[in-house]
Amino acid sequence: MSTFLETVVILLGENHTKLWNITTEALRKTVPADNFAPTEEKMRAFGSGYGTILFFEDQAVIESLQKQFELYKENFPVWSQQSSGMLQLVVWVSLEQEGYGASLQHYNPLIDDDVKKAWNIPDNWQLIAQMPFGKPEAPAGEKEFKPLDERVNLFK
Repeated sequence: MSTFLETVVILLGENHTKLWNITTEALRKTVPADNFAPTEEKMRAFGSGYGTILFFEDQAVIESLQKQFELYKENFPVWSQQSSGMLQLVVWVSLEQEGYGASLQHYNPLIDDDVKKAWNIPDNWQLIAQMPFGKPEAPAGEKEFKPLDERVNLFK
């Protein structure tokens, strides 16, 4: 058995478009029709990109590690999420260095079953995030953050 917790699926072309069509239809079932226009616009924006990277965790690997290292079994799901987050950041930064823009989306578990069916994804893979990417049409908007002195504690 592999010891890799994270697995990615890269969707390009028609497969990329198919993902965002699946997501749009899943959201159509939950978002009221009179409020759906902004949601549909956002889905079109994601679908107009070059591709999407799907990030998964292999639950079988996590369960295997939990059995092997009983003392730490409660930590493996947390460590796996942390590892996945680091992978997502590395991929995002790598895309940016190549001139692409990206965003991180979380339409799971809403789309999980349809995604697994559409691309024959193993049942033990859990969808964690979706990262649409493409050439940016405009710079990213500004974000507000708390001042550093409220977020970082330094002890000398």
